[in-house]
Order: sequence, then structure tokens, then C-alpha cells
Amino acid sequence: MTAEGFLDGRRLQMARGVLLQCIMGGYPPARFYGSDDGDLALVADPAQIHRLPWTQQPRAFAICDADELTGSSSNLSTRGQLKAVIARYAALGLAPVVATELEFFVFAPNTDPSQPFQPPTGLDGRREDGHSAFSVSSNNGLRPFFSEVYACMAALGLPRDTFMHEMGVSQFEINLLHGDPLLLADQTFLFKHLLKEVALKHGLIVVCMAKPLAHTPGSSMHIHQSIVDIDNGHNVFSAEDGQPTATFRHFIAGQQACMADFTALFAPNVNSYQRLCHPFASPNNACWSHDNRAAGLRIPASSPVARRVENRLPGADANPYLAIAASLAAGLYGIERRLEPSDPIQGEFEVPDNLSLPCSLHAALERLKRSQLAKELFGKEFIEGYIASKTMELTSFYDEITPWERRVLAAQA
Repeated sequence: MTAEGFLDGRRLQMARGVLLQCIMGGYPPARFYGSDDGDLALVADPAQIHRLPWTQQPRAFAICDADELTGSSSNLSTRGQLKAVIARYAALGLAPVVATELEFFVFAPNTDPSQPFQPPTGLDGRREDGHSAFSVSSNNGLRPFFSEVYACMAALGLPRDTFMHEMGVSQFEINLLHGDPLLLADQTFLFKHLLKEVALKHGLIVVCMAKPLAHTPGSSMHIHQSIVDIDNGHNVFSAEDGQPTATFRHFIAGQQACMADFTALFAPNVNSYQRLCHPFASPNNACWSHDNRAAGLRIPASSPVARRVENRLPGADANPYLAIAASLAAGLYGIERRLEPSDPIQGEFEVPDNLSLPCSLHAALERLKRSQLAKELFGKEFIEGYIASKTMELTSFYDEITPWERRVLAAQA
């Protein structure tokens, strides 16, 4: 849209079905978004209009709500779903606080998708070989790229906590500062856009797939969650004596009760389960633990004021609005019903059957399809439309034969 049209308040409209467009570009049947496929209004959030610092031509980027023409939020909007969950907390005098940890890979351009990704050539003329995890000098070869990333974050008002090299080859992680869930979802979304755009300027690509490389850890989007009392700002997970509260237990129990039903919301792609099937630091379970990274729900070591629950299931490929909404809705479900969690686990453990999660996109969609709880919390229209779109993507994947199948199975009798 032109700057003049935007500043004049011209309404930007978009077909309703676009919110269910699958990643290949197609659409499920029109019955999932209204047979007329009428328009929605894209309403810019005044706090999320940004001048893009990486473009020479002046451009701005506005994060919008997708609203029905009647003014109500569209049920198909993931940003709208998150706002609805936050409102349910507010009705109880509570405000959730979240932070996201986003992992990503920086690669050389990959012009042939049949070939594996490769790390870029650094300023020293070499490709990283995988020995740089947590090194203070590991990104020196990519310093021009990261220098512009930091500068662009500052220009966009994106505060960062820590940046580090992760365990994978040319894999990095950023921790965004905790705050309002909608703000953190916007910041995570905007940061991923920033990464990809700046990478292209530097002749690189940034990949936020859950598992882009074989034999290498995948990329997560861990969500840290706490709840404060709106009136006094006190963390309701901790009592005055510093001990965990009943609300803390109920929140964990709600997460446990919902994680299997919501797995397809946290792990939305076929590739998501490549990350989860090698469970080191990528746990595919609904167990909880004090500071054990093998648990799907980890309670990091912290002071009582910072007591929080870390949901370790979502990958970097998850929609931040939907993943945060689903995680917070699960916790609220436990609080409202005063559910009690299982016993915490420590050390090496076997996952009980009742705390195991779907291990493929097909299984996760089947579980979501049967979930009355998901339809209750997010609405039948959203859940059925989401399943329809993701089923199209899964069918498209099954329409292709992989190199592994040709290499290993062709010679079999």
C-alpha cells in the first residue's frame, strides 16, 4: 500500500480464505472459510508500524489484526486467538508473561533443494565444521551479518537478552526479553522476518525449519511462561514464603492435559517431527521436571519471583501467535479446573503412556481432529480450518518420493 493511502486511513481488505492458505499456496475447500470467501479488514496495530532499516527505498511494515467487516476479530486469525486467550486471563485479574527462545541456522544459498544445506564461507575463507557451539568467537566469520542484525533490532525497538552459537553447525539462538504475550509474539514474528531479509542482503539464507540438517540438533522456539496478578504485579506461581503455589501446579497440569491434543499447533509441519524423533533437548513428552531438559515442561532454576514454566515442544517453525496462545490456553484450562500434575521426573526416565505425544504430523492431526477440548478453546471453525490446511500440506508431502526411498528401497525384493 502506498504511504499516502495508509496515512489517509484507506481500509485494506483481503479475502477470508487467505488465512487458511497452505504453505504450497493452495486453499482447502471454501466451506472451511465461508463459501462466499468474503473480505476481512486488515487493521494495523499502531504500536507495530515500523520503518524497515535494511531497505534503501523507504518502506514500512505494519502488523495487522484480521477483523471481520463487522469489527469483530476473525476466528481464523492466530493473532486474534492469542488476544482472546489474554482476555480470558484478564477476566480473572491475571496477566501472563512470556519469553521466547528462537533458534535458527545461517546457511549459504541453496539453489538445489535436493542437496543438503551448507554453512556459509566466513571471512576466514572456511566453512564452519561444527566445533563452535557456545564459542565466544564462533560467529566472527559472519560478523558483518550479525552486526546488521543487531543494528536493525535496535532500530526496530526489539530488545534482546542473549545471543549465542547453538549446538548445530552454523546454528544460533536469541533470547527475547520477557513481557506481554502479544508483544512477544509480534517481536518473534518481526525478528524472523528481519533475519531472512538481512541474510539475503549478505548473500546468505536463514532457515527456521525445525530440523534442516541430519545428525544435527534441530531448532526450537521454547516458550517461558509465568502469570502475574494484574493489581500488584506479583508472580502468582510463588507464595509469599517463596514456595510454589497451587496455581503453579494447576498451570503445569493444564499443560500436561492439553499437550497431546495441541501437538499439531506446536509442531505444524512434517519436518517438525524430525526434530522430535531425536529427543536430545527436543523432548516429545508431557512430563515435567525441575531443570531437566529431557522433559517437555521444564522448570528452570530461578528465584521465586522468576518462577516459570518452559514449554520445550514448539519448534522454530511454529507460528508464534498460535504456539503462545495454545500454551497459555492449556495452562489456564488447568487453573480453571484446578487440575493436579503428575509427579515431577528427574534424571533418566521412561515416558508413561499417558504423557507421550503424537510422533508424526498425521498422528497429531488425527489427535487434534478428535479433540473437543481444542474446539472448545479455539472454536470449531479455526480447528477444522487449520486441520484442512495442514492435511493439504501432508498430502503434498506424500505425493513426493524421497531420495532415501530411491536409495534404500529400490533394490529390495
